[in-house]
Amino acid sequence: MKSVLLIGVGRFGKHIAMKLNDLNHEVLAVDLYEDRINAVLPYVTSAQIGDSTNVEFLSSLGIRNFDACIVTIGDDFQNSLQTTSLLKELGAKKVIARAATGIQEKFLLQIGADEVVYPEKQLAAWTAIRCTADHILDYIELDDDYSIFEVSVPVSWSGKTILQLDVRKKLGINILGIRKAGKLNMSIAPDTVLGTDSSILILGQHKVLQKYFHI
Repeated sequence: MKSVLLIGVGRFGKHIAMKLNDLNHEVLAVDLYEDRINAVLPYVTSAQIGDSTNVEFLSSLGIRNFDACIVTIGDDFQNSLQTTSLLKELGAKKVIARAATGIQEKFLLQIGADEVVYPEKQLAAWTAIRCTADHILDYIELDDDYSIFEVSVPVSWSGKTILQLDVRKKLGINILGIRKAGKLNMSIAPDTVLGTDSSILILGQHKVLQKYFHI
């Protein structure tokens, strides 16, 4: 269990609060607007109405006590920038800030954000891949070179074992797991047989996966 300070609980922030609650983390939510705080109360440990650009208010929260501080302010970038900067000045262990543009991402990193999330950009990439490749079920971009994709088992792979396919040696692709009937099995072995009624999690370079799976 970790202690998280969540600043800004609009739509994006509320979804983060809900997920943190599912993961059983302690969350203190902060927002300038009472209606937003009321809406997120069922999903957080505690909440306060306040101005995150006010250094006295932030200091009163005990910033150093949180494992992570997440800034999801989306309607006023100046406030987001100032809040991120103040959190670092007050000794925050880790600050994750939201950006809506590439320029915002650069500024947030320059003033000390440890990580920046760019939900619109990330969702756009996910949507573009999903809508242009029917066999791609999900994907996670690890860095500029590698990704994990969940794909339908190719017909040419069906009925064959992991060892027979030997895609790690031939293509540089690692099969991490198999999902069947909604259940994910990460304990695969060389004699595991693939079937078209399943999907697989694969790890590899973007260019290799895109070429082989026609993404």
